[in-house]
Amino acid sequence: MTWKTAHRSFYYEGAPEPAEPELKPNETALLCIDVQNYGMVLHDDPAERARWAPFHERMRGKVIPRLQALQQQFRDNGLDVIHARIACQLEDGRDRSLSQKLPGWNNLLMPKDSEASQIIPELAPAPGEIVVTKTTDSAITGTNLRLILSNMGIRNLIVTGIYTDQCVSSTVRSLADESFQVILVEDCCAAGTDELHQQELAIINMIYCHVMSSEELRGLMGLG
Repeated sequence: MTWKTAHRSFYYEGAPEPAEPELKPNETALLCIDVQNYGMVLHDDPAERARWAPFHERMRGKVIPRLQALQQQFRDNGLDVIHARIACQLEDGRDRSLSQKLPGWNNLLMPKDSEASQIIPELAPAPGEIVVTKTTDSAITGTNLRLILSNMGIRNLIVTGIYTDQCVSSTVRSLADESFQVILVEDCCAAGTDELHQQELAIINMIYCHVMSSEELRGLMGLG
């Protein structure tokens, strides 16, 4: 099974296989979403640490090394790497969107200069790379990224990061609504559980994006 037939939802079970997307180098960029220090901290509570263990195993064993390699391949081939992160401009977080103020897990108060809000060292931006700071789940809604991409002539976004079912999905949907072509690299993303990850891939695949592996993407783009 290849990306053309995998991750299909009820709506697309019988749909024909999609054509291979045309990804011109000067119109294509890698977008890395929210792999920040706060998400990689191990819980003090033993029960919570155990509950989140599969996520951390996936991140350390698969997502981070594969995304790190993909970033380097883009750089080596002269392609743009763009980063998005969650952070607020004000110390008290009044500038955050409602979804980041509501009680619960997504209630994130991370001022832009805090250690928690920084992108992890393994995936840190290279000198000169664009970093947008968002106070929303979507990297399009909460920043001037739409204008930046337009000015750069970017029409194709290769999307990676966390969490698949939250900020990644919100960004993918926003990009699709703006008529960007989106490729989601499934082994460079993660959700809280693999079940949530797989569910969201099926939901957004073929309507908002094409879901494929990093190996399939490298073959499609001819990345060495």
